[in-house]
Amino acid sequence: MESIIRALNEFVWGPPMLVLLLGTGLYLTVGLRLLSVLKIPFALRQLFKKPDQHEEGDVTPFAALMTALSSTIGTGNIAGVAAAIAIGGPGAVFWMWITAIVGTATKYSEGVLAVRFREIDHQGRHVGGPMYYIKNGMGKKWIWLGGTFATLGILASWGTGASIQSNSIADALNATYNIPPLVSAIVLAGAAAGVILGGIKRIAHVASRLVPVMAISYLAGGLLVISLHLDAVPSALSMIFSGAFGFDSAGTGISIGLLMLAMQKGVARGIFSNEAGQGSAPIAHAAAKIQDPVDQGLVAMLGTIIDTLIVCTITALVILTSGVLGPECIPTAANAADILASGQPAGCDTGAPLTVAAFDAGLTGIGEHIVAIGLTVFGFTTILGWSYYGERCAEYLFGEKSILPFRISWIVVTFFGAAALMFEGSVANIVNLFWLVSDTLTGMMAAPNLVGLVFLSPVVFAMTKAHFDAVRTGQPKPRYPIIDQRKEAPEE
Repeated sequence: MESIIRALNEFVWGPPMLVLLLGTGLYLTVGLRLLSVLKIPFALRQLFKKPDQHEEGDVTPFAALMTALSSTIGTGNIAGVAAAIAIGGPGAVFWMWITAIVGTATKYSEGVLAVRFREIDHQGRHVGGPMYYIKNGMGKKWIWLGGTFATLGILASWGTGASIQSNSIADALNATYNIPPLVSAIVLAGAAAGVILGGIKRIAHVASRLVPVMAISYLAGGLLVISLHLDAVPSALSMIFSGAFGFDSAGTGISIGLLMLAMQKGVARGIFSNEAGQGSAPIAHAAAKIQDPVDQGLVAMLGTIIDTLIVCTITALVILTSGVLGPECIPTAANAADILASGQPAGCDTGAPLTVAAFDAGLTGIGEHIVAIGLTVFGFTTILGWSYYGERCAEYLFGEKSILPFRISWIVVTFFGAAALMFEGSVANIVNLFWLVSDTLTGMMAAPNLVGLVFLSPVVFAMTKAHFDAVRTGQPKPRYPIIDQRKEAPEE
């Protein structure tokens, strides 16, 4: 079974899916005429704009972005970047940047469609996401595709969002502070219950405070380490750009194997980090208290910039300037093919241990605490963000009566995800297999969403043009109707 799932995972996250994700981002970037890059200053102004009292929605645009970021800033920014560098070489960082740049157009389009085709449920909540813009934008014959996304979303959320995050947190706390997994399980489940039972408003409230504080703290620690090795920054940037195009550090010229290795790992880690195209973030943006979909699309695209271009870059520079990545651990033309085939570096640290070593090189005795606390807080906010994603998917499939049972199931899965560390042998193997299944399902979520994005891209282009034409001429911005389920027959 593990062999079958591993093969499926390699296909889902293999070159075809990465090309599809990157290709969709490039298509949207060109179709939007580089709007997602040129309008960043405009987007920053929208982020902190106070919503009008007549705006439709449940939370502020800022809170919606923090909820989306709560599920993206996490292990991918700390352990994922280190793995990309250790396996793909420093050049992988460049391809992470490229993925983020084209990913801004994807995130913008997801935000626009999420608000344009959202609904108001019978309890007055604003709900949306890929399943809703597929159903309301593409027509009833595509409802099955929205249902497919929602099904995958529930399954992936239990894995990626609940069990894996709580397991990682418990593991980090046990390794660093010797906290028993059972204690972590009880505390995490209790804390999660206290937040998610309050719905999107409480989740957004907590995320709006935890995410900025933790992100700024992590960035401050990273910048301090970089400042201690400031003279190594030019060399680090040189390694990134030369490695990105396959230049062998041994001076033997360009290697196609090195180029492919850097590109594959950089693109894969970049997409894993910012989730552009996966379809999870628009579920949060649909709840924004905003009338114009384009305004929220502009806010949504900032998530990719913050997540990858800022947080991931700081982690990368900490690793590359600290000196912990020795020449023997940088891929060369001679071993690139073997690493590409095996997916493993030879005898070198990777993932979180590499990031810990890099922080400790500059802040001895403190670095491990920065990483452990960062993984804990980012992991917990991911639990909160993904609980909302899974809840909306459950409501789409089974109606509002499924919300409370789903929240209870979330608390239970969070508990057992952390408590599983107490066991060894077959139970531990099952947990590892569950990680693989969850990663596969998370990747599969992207397919229905990408179909919706490409199919509805003319709508995004037209709405964008209408919005900026109105801004330029001083005319009122277009207004779009919202499907209000409260006007329909109530649920039985």
